[in-house]
Amino acid sequence: MTANIMYNKNMKNSQLKMIGFHTHTLFSDGELLPSEMVRRSEAKGYKAIALTDHVDSSNIDFVLPRIVKVCRVLNRHWKIRAIPGVEITHAPIQEIAPLVRFARKSGARIVVVHGETVSEPVLAGTNKAAIMAGCDVLAHPGLISAEDVKLAKKMGVFLELTTRKNHLSPNRRLVGLARATGAKLVLNTDAHDEDDIVTYHQAIRFLAALGMRNDEIAGVFRNSEELLKRLKI
Repeated sequence: MTANIMYNKNMKNSQLKMIGFHTHTLFSDGELLPSEMVRRSEAKGYKAIALTDHVDSSNIDFVLPRIVKVCRVLNRHWKIRAIPGVEITHAPIQEIAPLVRFARKSGARIVVVHGETVSEPVLAGTNKAAIMAGCDVLAHPGLISAEDVKLAKKMGVFLELTTRKNHLSPNRRLVGLARATGAKLVLNTDAHDEDDIVTYHQAIRFLAALGMRNDEIAGVFRNSEELLKRLKI
């Protein structure tokens, strides 16, 4: 708690501080319209939020154009930046790279791949296939190997620390692997409703509770800024 308070005092104040790269709307298993997810995120202090509904080969051509459309509309009118994207989920390993390419050609500014989490039967090899396909973020990759963490660093893929309850237990292990390899971490909520959207100070407390030092916490926020710049939103 002491480190957490010290870190808060050293942070610069700004109206919008948070960036989120992983959320779900009612186009998959979320509860909110895209506009409502974006607006509620802005109200909680976000300056950018990605809409990344679950997709595979059955629905990517239906979901993604609608997310692209609403993000274009919202970005004309609101200060918060809405980022169109997808989360490729439970796809056959051989289909991950083609889906990543299709998503980018179809207007996704960010491509997230559902990693090998501890709570779902994601196919072994998904983490490596996603990294090799050049996704932007590997979501909650709880079962990731040290070798694949090194590969993510080499490929410039960001690894997700998640606040999502059913995926978060391996976060400490991922922090340790990133520490050892220099792989870049981002914090995401995997939000499905308003209650899942964490604030800036909640995020700092969450990261501090993982045993991260102040400089490491600052690094997570810098990584989010770096990824946002890469997306050219």
